[in-house]
Amino acid sequence: MERPRTQYAKAGDIHIAYQVFGTGPIDLLWAQGWATHIEYAWESPDYARFLTKISRFARVIFFDKRGVGMSDRDVGYPTLEERSQDINAVLDAVGTERVAIFGMSEGGAISSVFAATYPERVSHLILNGSRPRYKWAPDYPLGLKPDELEKAIKYFSGYADGDFIGLDGAPSISDDPAAQRWLDTYFRYAASPRALMKLSQMNFDIDYRHILEAIRTPTLVMHRKGDRWCDVGHARYLADNIKGAELRILPGEDHIAWYGDQDQMVSEIRAFVTGEAASESTERKLLTLVFLDVVDSTERLTEMGDERWHSVLNQLDLTVQRRVAAFGGTTIKHTGDGYLLSFRGPTSALDCAQFLRNDMANLGLKSRTGVHTGECEIRGEDLAGVAVHVAARLMSEANPDEILTSQTVKDLTFGSDHSFCELGRRELRGTSGEWALFAIEN
Repeated sequence: MERPRTQYAKAGDIHIAYQVFGTGPIDLLWAQGWATHIEYAWESPDYARFLTKISRFARVIFFDKRGVGMSDRDVGYPTLEERSQDINAVLDAVGTERVAIFGMSEGGAISSVFAATYPERVSHLILNGSRPRYKWAPDYPLGLKPDELEKAIKYFSGYADGDFIGLDGAPSISDDPAAQRWLDTYFRYAASPRALMKLSQMNFDIDYRHILEAIRTPTLVMHRKGDRWCDVGHARYLADNIKGAELRILPGEDHIAWYGDQDQMVSEIRAFVTGEAASESTERKLLTLVFLDVVDSTERLTEMGDERWHSVLNQLDLTVQRRVAAFGGTTIKHTGDGYLLSFRGPTSALDCAQFLRNDMANLGLKSRTGVHTGECEIRGEDLAGVAVHVAARLMSEANPDEILTSQTVKDLTFGSDHSFCELGRRELRGTSGEWALFAIEN
């Protein structure tokens, strides 16, 4: 999907940045939490996929609230009511009268206040990973006690010291350095350290329990059971105190919505706002998958500097596109500093992988590659299934400039010009049993 253009609405004298994309029959406003940046969001393959999936059934309205991202930054200490006015301004600018609102974390607080204040403008309210109050109180034991609050403040202040602060909010990317780098940079682009601490302090003072009984909009409360940033008890409180609210406890530990099982969350949203279950294709195909990644990308970035590194990555993108097209393959997605590619057969996949290894060497890059053939589930523009996991794990087992394959690939290319070196059997994390591994000989 082409990246949408950023536009501006006026909330009083404050400029609110927003984007509109998708062609679905309903309008859905996505109210993010904490620190956001609507343009840099599209640099994350995970976030871009999440937004694209929602845009298949809705016209999505995407915005940065006042104080962060592309919106005006120096706005003092806005109240929840003032922050909710950003939604009003954006809806007026877009020209829509009534929307479904999806609020995550702090965005859930802003969305709830807006739904209670302007019920005529909200068709559906969806809350995810949200809490009605942060601090402990005798009548709200779920809140953070003083010592816990102090730990939270210290945790978020680590941002100013260059510490990565997102992993507890997205444990599913613990083995994905590229995704961690993006998330860390996303927060830094969103606001300065002082601004983020100010925003955190404001959030710690949030308490919107008193308006819950005024919400009459059909409401869905979602929460991942193991959310490390926000206890599931907060979701139960919201569902118990919003009249007629539905509660969905989802598996997983990620607080940040676009990490973890995207499909389940998007399916719940779609079913709630349209009354239809997700109709993603369940077609299955036998494909050969190639996972390709740049070795030591962080070190290369440090050596080259931002400008030269981005130039090299742009050259690599063009090279991959041309090579894959020449061998009849498809680029499924970017994976941080790498790619997931698919081919109809293993021979063309191996040929392409070898050419790409040489191409990357010519760009001064080392690569690691995993190749596996198996049945894949087609999910829109993405792939799922055990075969995808096996190919990814093969790549992670590969040494620099090594192409590892499974026994299946070796057997299916019998009689070709490819030579294989047997490496023995190994366990691949996340899969059952042991797998015979083979390296392509140069």
